[in-house]
Amino acid sequence: MNFLITGGAGFLGSALSNRLIRQGHHVRVLDDLSTGDPDALNPDIHFTRGDINDRPKLWTLLQDIDCVYHLAARVSVPESILFPRDYSHVNVGGTATLMEAVRDAGTRRIVLASSGAIYGEQEEASLRESMQPNPGSPYAVSKLSAEWYVRTIGALAGMETICLRIFNAYGPGQRITAAHPPVIPNFIRQSLQNGTLIFHGDGTQTRDYVYVDDVVNALVSAGTIQEIGAPVINIGSGDETSVRKLAKLVMDVTGGNPEEVYNPRAGSGVSRMCTDISLAKEKLNYVPLIPLEMGLRLTMEKDPQFKNGS
Repeated sequence: MNFLITGGAGFLGSALSNRLIRQGHHVRVLDDLSTGDPDALNPDIHFTRGDINDRPKLWTLLQDIDCVYHLAARVSVPESILFPRDYSHVNVGGTATLMEAVRDAGTRRIVLASSGAIYGEQEEASLRESMQPNPGSPYAVSKLSAEWYVRTIGALAGMETICLRIFNAYGPGQRITAAHPPVIPNFIRQSLQNGTLIFHGDGTQTRDYVYVDDVVNALVSAGTIQEIGAPVINIGSGDETSVRKLAKLVMDVTGGNPEEVYNPRAGSGVSRMCTDISLAKEKLNYVPLIPLEMGLRLTMEKDPQFKNGS
């Protein structure tokens, strides 16, 4: 099959691109390199640097494509609070631009990488696709808006569409940004250096951490399965883990002894988050294979940024 992956040089995108190439598919990648790294891509991948809002470039890349994976997005919740217009421009406007090009090129299927963040605070921790979204940040709003652009334009044009609501993905290749670093690679680095683990709130808030290879399994299935069968599907581990427990696991895996600092004034986001993966099992034959402790070890061992204990 022929695939186009937007954001294909990023954390999830590069893992997906390389997997598809290893399986014998043809892959084109579009990425603006705001966070991506083309050196992470297999040399057989056709890489193009460009903006998701560049419609002529999109249309050119879409020729003879069987399926589009739309991963290009800005993904920081705290950053979205500071720059909501930027998040709307890229995550919403970019999706609308892509869908116009996909429609006009006649591409059959599009898979959107959405987010579990769209659920926000709910009365139940186990989150199901049937629940009413309650987005609590501009980032979450932008991902929910992107879902509806994909589903609506896709339905009008007769396309097959699927939105995967991916929860807290982690693994080798996840960059530690200077501002708002992802929690798992940041905790690993701080623990290896006997630095400081900073907790927003009291650390009792829970999340569903899912290893990158498991996410890629779901993405590949969504793009290649004969019939999709559901417009929206949750992708996670199905396990609920508090940030305090995560910190303990990281310290056990690294052997580090970092200082723990709690900031009760800092917002900790939603109190509980864990996905129900029943629909993913039914429709995508999805079964997460990597438990959290194993995933932490694999991340530390495989990611070059943690070599030499740094």
